[in-house]
Amino acid sequence: MRFINDSLKFSSMLLMSVFISMVLFVLISILGSVTPETLKMAIFSSEVQFAIQFSLMTATIATTLGLIIGVPAAYALARYDFRGKNLIDAMVEVPVVIPPLISGFALLVFFGNTIFGQAISEQLKGILFTPKGVIVAQFFVATPFIVRTSKSVFEKIDSKYEYIAQSLGAGKIESFFKISLPMAKNGILAGMFLAWARSIGEFGATMMVAGATKMKTETLPVAVFLNISLGNIDMALTIAFVFLMVALIILMTIRTIANYGSKYT
Repeated sequence: MRFINDSLKFSSMLLMSVFISMVLFVLISILGSVTPETLKMAIFSSEVQFAIQFSLMTATIATTLGLIIGVPAAYALARYDFRGKNLIDAMVEVPVVIPPLISGFALLVFFGNTIFGQAISEQLKGILFTPKGVIVAQFFVATPFIVRTSKSVFEKIDSKYEYIAQSLGAGKIESFFKISLPMAKNGILAGMFLAWARSIGEFGATMMVAGATKMKTETLPVAVFLNISLGNIDMALTIAFVFLMVALIILMTIRTIANYGSKYT
């Protein structure tokens, strides 16, 4: 038995090391290609500064909208039974399952060729090939992460806590905000960071909906694409380096929130 356990441990660690080695080699290939000079040049570049600020702004707005819609939707899926629930639950996954390029194309058709989509676009004074299009595309592909993580944590919270609060005079909305929401905050925050990371890294959908216009709809991924297209490999690598730093910060933040939550739940 001990031999089997040791063999299982060795094989699982070995296979894990294969993938981790691949990840490390990819990271090193980018980190090793960025020099302090190119990093300084990129940081002080007006194009990169615009791309960073624009990406942070659009991702933050898209994630905020995702929270406003995604958290109540997750609560409904976790707490209530209604006709068509399984279908709706599955539809939440659609933006995650289908390729971003197809998501962007579907949004392009919706806002460009349908009466309802055109009406929405007119009310918002234009969506296609504008900064608003970037936010819409990011919101579409990122919100499922908020719904999924929030639904999972709401399902783990016993509904009796809300019933107790309601028996003491609290309304249903009040018990949600004072009981369930605080208890689910760590899971919601984790979903929020995942959605924000997905938004800031989105490329395919934003390209289809908003285009790749320099200094207008230029997110960080678009900036990488444009610089590669123009042959500015050093600049593209430096922007990719910025991506890696953002990704590591997000991942460490998620891990910290998860570990903190596990100590107090």
